Order: sequence, then structure tokens, then C-alpha cells
Amino acid sequence: MPTAAREHAIVDTCARLDLEVLADKGYVGAGGTVITPIKRRPGTELPDKHKASDKVHAALRAPVERTISRIKQWRIFRHARISPNRLTSVAAAILTLMIYT
Repeated sequence: MPTAAREHAIVDTCARLDLEVLADKGYVGAGGTVITPIKRRPGTELPDKHKASDKVHAALRAPVERTISRIKQWRIFRHARISPNRLTSVAAAILTLMIYT
């Protein structure tokens, strides 16, 4: 499990709030309500039903992954001189506009 998730107790918080979270293979075994893709065992092929499941998982994660990568490219977040609380509202507004337009 990634360090930031451990340090900030993200998995535990999501489990306590009963929020299902889609995560990458780095979170396998994290427990709680974390849903990860199915890994294939070394030397074996993944069954078709698991391949289909992984494809759906990737399709659900893709819009968020693209949005985060776009946000990281924007200079406004690297050079912002406003309160971090206000910057959170700006990020939420941008995400909303990107997802629904």
C-alpha cells in the first residue's frame, strides 16, 4: 500500500465511511472497501471473466486518471498564491467542468 495512504489513514477512513474505492494493483491486500484489479499468477493466463472484470475496472478509473494528469500539467496549481482551502474549491470546480463538459 502506498505510503501516503498509510500515513493519512485513507483506507481506514473509507472503510469507516463505507465508501468503495477503485484503486490500482499497488493497493492489493489493503482491505477495507478498496477494489483492485485481479492479478494473474506467474506462469498462468488470467481467465476471460477476470480479464473482463479488469477491463471494466480500468474503464471506470480512466476518467479520473486523465483528469488528475491534466491538473498536474496546469501551472495554476504550481504557482498559486491563495489559501489551500480556496484552491481545493478551485480544483473541485475544474474537475466538475472537465467531467461534465
